Amino acid sequence: MKKLFLLMISLLVLAGCTTKSGVLSGGPDTYLVTHQAKTNFANLDNLKAGTLQEATEYCLSQNKNIRVVKTSVSPPKIFGNLPRASVQFMCLEKKDTDPPNP
Repeated sequence: MKKLFLLMISLLVLAGCTTKSGVLSGGPDTYLVTHQAKTNFANLDNLKAGTLQEATEYCLSQNKNIRVVKTSVSPPKIFGNLPRASVQFMCLEKKDTDPPNP
């Protein structure tokens, strides 16, 4: 029973581990952030939220607003295709952002 408990704790710790790409240039004024889990037990919503948070923080550090262009999430698959989330975004001057929808 003790071994099973330690195994479960180990899996939970590993489930939270991700590999982060950092902010990459994806073209003129466009950037990309990707997070990939290190195990198949990661939560896809948390991966996506992490990419959006990193993108938002990047734009805010430049005193700009974020505009999300595209998001994608890939669920776990066999043979090493681990869960992954990506966000493509732009950092726009505050005057260039669209007004909020009514």
